[in-house]
Amino acid sequence: MDAQRVLVTGGGGFIGGALVDSLRGDTEVTVLDTDPGTDVPTDVRTIEADVRDREALDEAVAGVDVVFHQAALVSVADSVARPLESHSVNATGTLRVLEAARAHDARVVLASSAAIYGDPDGVPVAETAALDPTSPYGLQKLASDHYARLYHELYGVETVALRYFNVYGPGQTGGDYAGVIEAFLEQARAGDPLTVHGDGGQTRDFVHVDDVVRANRLAAETDAVGAGYNVGTGESVTIAELAERVRAAVGSDSPIVHTDAREGDVRHSRADISRARADLGYEPTVDLAAGLDTLTRGA
Repeated sequence: MDAQRVLVTGGGGFIGGALVDSLRGDTEVTVLDTDPGTDVPTDVRTIEADVRDREALDEAVAGVDVVFHQAALVSVADSVARPLESHSVNATGTLRVLEAARAHDARVVLASSAAIYGDPDGVPVAETAALDPTSPYGLQKLASDHYARLYHELYGVETVALRYFNVYGPGQTGGDYAGVIEAFLEQARAGDPLTVHGDGGQTRDFVHVDDVVRANRLAAETDAVGAGYNVGTGESVTIAELAERVRAAVGSDSPIVHTDAREGDVRHSRADISRARADLGYEPTVDLAAGLDTLTRGA
């Protein structure tokens, strides 16, 4: 890529870490993260700080060409339980990043989310669909998405918002708020029941982290700035079928059990990626079968 120096906020996390690994051979990378951990490569400059820390952020952004803004509190449940803290990190933190980028003339590629659409009227979901989030997290991502557009229109900051659908891949952590694929894998490997909420007829568009990284790199170079783009595959699978596929991939005989549906759960979600194809040159390359193979190989 053309950029010589980049900053990855949240570079110690799942998507941010994958992005750092991809970028570090081509450009000078700085990571800003509250807890970078031990996975950040030793040849990467690291600033241990909160994205809301104005002085640390100013130091991190100074001299960079592109900021990949991945830092966030990503749990919908946490955003419901702690909306003020979640807003502070997700919305105010993004505003801090945009302000620093404006001061230092840097491009911002930021992580938005399919959560900004809420429960869509139909699928596939295009960028022109109604924006009606059903959680504080979705609303915070929508505010960030709008701020990015506005900073381009008002101040000339080059911004691109990437609206991630359901991202999965190596390095995703387990636990209560993990993605459903990782949760199913943990259950299948342990011989525990695979827990499906509701009837399992919900559909989701699962996009591999390698494709998300590719979308970020394309967004760093596009001339089509000041806009938001869906990042998915354009394909979907039911959660019930996903459970079957994970169980088969692991070679597990774990039962699949159904629990109560989650209140407010989106029924169907699938990205229309035609705008990203046309403007960014984005094309997903890892289908679900291949993606599951990357997670189960050697397991």
